Amino acid sequence: MQSPKAIILSAHGAKMPAIGYGTMELPHRPAELVAAAIACGYRHIDTARKYGTEERVGEGIRASGIARGELFVTTKVTEENAREADFLRSTETSLKALGLDYVDLLLIHWPQPKVPFAETLGALAKAKRSMLTRHIGVSNFTLAMLDEAVRLCPEPLVTNQIEYHAYLPQDRMIAALKRHGMILTAYCPVARGELLNDPVVDEIAKVHGRSPAQIALRWLVQQPMVAAVPRSLDETHIADNLNVFDFSLSGAEMGRLSALGQRKLRIADPPERAPKWDTEEVKTVV
Repeated sequence: MQSPKAIILSAHGAKMPAIGYGTMELPHRPAELVAAAIACGYRHIDTARKYGTEERVGEGIRASGIARGELFVTTKVTEENAREADFLRSTETSLKALGLDYVDLLLIHWPQPKVPFAETLGALAKAKRSMLTRHIGVSNFTLAMLDEAVRLCPEPLVTNQIEYHAYLPQDRMIAALKRHGMILTAYCPVARGELLNDPVVDEIAKVHGRSPAQIALRWLVQQPMVAAVPRSLDETHIADNLNVFDFSLSGAEMGRLSALGQRKLRIADPPERAPKWDTEEVKTVV
């Protein structure tokens, strides 16, 4: 069962568990790992058409035996399907692969500059109105794109899923999302392992008797309206990543971790689809 202390974030009618299980690049036993995540308490599962894991995620959900209504399932439509007809077809394909009648959250995975935002956002809203998804949002949108999306979308947007961790500040985006009543969902929340070897993170972890990953994740979810979708291939680590709701970091510790943002490390920056980011961070892929 999910911890009774687990944080549930609310935005425009959506109730999103603050920690979800990320399913990008599950090279072995993906269905078993999803089922294991649900068994240890995860109720938020994050996938995408581009990940190629939707079928295995569906298998894992069915194997878990959990009631559909207890899960918050997210998937995403890739930028190749930004046109309205393609977008809706992609959504229906995702549902078929997942074996679900609807998802809880449908996202535009990456912005597509070759297609008018109004068309893609209209298709996103249509997917919601057609009950293919309960809620909608975006991913990898810059500040200007976010403001434009909120202005153009006929239905409220719940989240912007972006890269966020202690090495990559997102203060301006957090302020913008707060203004729009939205959640920041953090992917790469431990900087693909880079934070796990940081001496500051390690020192704080030893004080609390926790793992460095738990400290990095606690730093995120202790901030208002921030969720995270860590991925792990190890069942022990999967469980540990969810076990971050029974302790708190002090204000001084939160400040020390925030100061690591001086490194300005971006992990996900695919040249074929990434927009021009708002921040001036060094674009390092590790």
